[in-house]
Amino acid sequence: MRNKIILLITLMLILGGGFYAWKKTRTIPVSQQYKTSAIERGDLTQTVSANGTLNPVILVNVGTQVSGTVKKLYVDFNDRVKAGQVLAELDPSLFNAQVAQSRANLANAKASLVLDTANEARSRALFKEGYIARQDLDTAIQAKKSAQAQVNLARAQLKRDITNLNYSIIRSPVSGVVIDRQIDVGQTVAASFQTPTLFRIAQDLRNMQIDSSYAEADIGNIRVGQEARFTVDAFPGHIFGGKVSQVRLNATVQQNVVTYDVVVSVDNPEQVLKPGMTAYVNIVVAERKNVLLLPNAALRFKLEGEKKVRKRQGEVTVYVIREGRLVPVSVKTGITDNKMTEVIGGEIKSGDLAVTGPAKPAEGGAQSSFRMRML
Repeated sequence: MRNKIILLITLMLILGGGFYAWKKTRTIPVSQQYKTSAIERGDLTQTVSANGTLNPVILVNVGTQVSGTVKKLYVDFNDRVKAGQVLAELDPSLFNAQVAQSRANLANAKASLVLDTANEARSRALFKEGYIARQDLDTAIQAKKSAQAQVNLARAQLKRDITNLNYSIIRSPVSGVVIDRQIDVGQTVAASFQTPTLFRIAQDLRNMQIDSSYAEADIGNIRVGQEARFTVDAFPGHIFGGKVSQVRLNATVQQNVVTYDVVVSVDNPEQVLKPGMTAYVNIVVAERKNVLLLPNAALRFKLEGEKKVRKRQGEVTVYVIREGRLVPVSVKTGITDNKMTEVIGGEIKSGDLAVTGPAKPAEGGAQSSFRMRML
């Protein structure tokens, strides 16, 4: 009987110790129940982003004021041209004929003027002698004036036709690079209703600009002179720089979304950036040095059933782990880069472990391997 009692006590001690060990292994420390991130100091840059298109600062559309058939082309894509250089010629046959006709009309008008001038002089002499009436003299004077007007009209028409003949030679208004040519030899261009575009010339590709559209929620933070950084698909991983040169006041509304055009000036000394490239622009609107940085995930974390409510403007409650316990603290926030947020006040300090979310099951500590077998 005594041996049975001793055996029973031994079994109870074994069972009690096993239960205690199992219970201990099932109790997960708070630090292992949540994902955490240490609060550290660092630099923070807040930016606003948008897409834009690279364009030359000055892009000139070269057209023609007269209609005709393209006879010669002197430049092609990517050619460098100087101001006044001939780009193309239209067939001048009709213009030469019009000039010749106008010259003939001018000669005829001059001949009529000579005759009417002589008649006017003769009429004055006859009127002085009393051989003709005043009305006849007035008629002669009016005929001379009309002839003079016809000479002036013919001279103006000749000048117009010579100008049109000169317009048949297309010249570059600026020095630059031909980035687009829209005509070929033999093509007919018509300038009846609007001036057709024949060439597009970028004046200087070393200085370019990005035309981008920013939402009205971001436009209040953008100022002329702010730094901008951008990337293009042609050079992945390379970050280019620029500055905001203009914030245009003309708003664009599409599907009830209001945007504003923001122009970013870009230096392109090596001319690696091409017109028409899509630029992904980030404009720096605020910078902070050596500040406390809080992960944005910590701002979003809340306990189950809890509502995340800001106490005051810029303040929010976050959770940190101190002495093995989950502790709520109030912090006042500043700028953000959408990953980290500046801490400008509150009960948090460098080195605190901020809770960013619940731990995954595999991260919640080692599972108990204790097993009991009844013998």
